[in-house]
Amino acid sequence: MKTTAVIVAAGSSTRMGGQISKQFISLNGTPAIVHTLRAFQQAQSIDSIAVVCRKTDISDIERLSGENGITKLTAVAEGGSTRQQSVKNGVALAQGADFIAIHDGARPLVTPQDIDKVVADAQKHGAAALGVQVKDTIKVVDNNGFILSTPNRSSLIAIYTPQVFKTDMYMQAMKKAEEDNKDYTDDCQLVEALGKRVLVTVGSAENIKLTTPEDIAVAESFLKRRGNLK
Repeated sequence: MKTTAVIVAAGSSTRMGGQISKQFISLNGTPAIVHTLRAFQQAQSIDSIAVVCRKTDISDIERLSGENGITKLTAVAEGGSTRQQSVKNGVALAQGADFIAIHDGARPLVTPQDIDKVVADAQKHGAAALGVQVKDTIKVVDNNGFILSTPNRSSLIAIYTPQVFKTDMYMQAMKKAEEDNKDYTDDCQLVEALGKRVLVTVGSAENIKLTTPEDIAVAESFLKRRGNLK
């Protein structure tokens, strides 16, 4: 079964406070997107890679892929105005894929091992997503910030990426979302709205998303601990 990774790298870097796309932020001397691409290049379950990004970033991603031996990259295309539209543009590039593995380009610490685990689970169950057990106590609050309730932490999962789906299932879910005029920020939500179940594959908590400047230091620390200085 063929699996194509769709890496979504079209988001802005507003919370980073800089002008550079966060996908190009240096982590121990290597752009974040290169760490991401290397993980999917090394994952045995991934047959090809498609990237969606801002139009101005296309040439840089193609160049970096060539310089770093990312031979699985087959296409780089412009993203859309929303994450959902960007994913749709990327899925359109996954010609002939039985499964698609949708991943945030700003999660550069994903490992080939976790990628292979979640793809295997998706191939068995139709849909799977990486996640980790929530460690903190979570509160539901009202509009004024007062606590309403405390969910049982044992049933709470923080969902990461990649999120992997049978391609035809995801296309049906995308069509339904458009018909319902829904714009989701999480791909599992599309499939859930279709009435399908998504298995959680427990992955590494190090698979953080680069969102604020503080995340850069954390990511570099994790990479150094792995012995990945570049």
